[in-house]
Amino acid sequence: MRFYERVIKYFYIVIITFLTLTGFGQMPIFKRYRIADIPGLGWLAEFYITHAMHYIFASFLIALSVYLFFDHIFIGRKERKVTPTGYVKGVMILGLIITGGLMVFKNLSGILYYPIAISILDLSHLILCMALLFYSIFTLITAKRWTIK
Repeated sequence: MRFYERVIKYFYIVIITFLTLTGFGQMPIFKRYRIADIPGLGWLAEFYITHAMHYIFASFLIALSVYLFFDHIFIGRKERKVTPTGYVKGVMILGLIITGGLMVFKNLSGILYYPIAISILDLSHLILCMALLFYSIFTLITAKRWTIK
C-alpha cells in the first residue's frame, strides 16, 4: 500500500470515528449514561459543540468522497477496480451525504418540512449510519477491500 493510500485510509477512519461520536453526541445519550462524566469526554454532552464538529467532519467526508471519486475516474480506473464491497459502502456514504444535506437544508430559516418527513429523514440517516458501521465491521473481520488491483 502506497503512502498516500495509508494516509487516506487513516483520514477516513478518523472522519468516520468523529462523525459517529458527534452524531450520537447530538442525542443526549452521553450525558444520560454518564459517559460525559469521564474526564476529557465532557464535550460529548455539549450539543452545540458536537453539532459544529459533526458539520466539520461531514464536510471532510464530502471532500474526501469527491476527491476519491474523481481520483478513481481520472487515474485509478486503470490501476484498480471497485469491488462489490466498495460499491455497497459508496452507496451507503452517498445516502448519508444526501440525507445529511437534506437535514442541513431543513435547519435553514424559512424552510419547513412536514413532521413525518423529518422523522423519515432522521431515521434514514440513523439507519444508514448503523448499516455502514456494521457493514464496515463485517468487512474488517472478513478482510474485504474497497478496491482490487
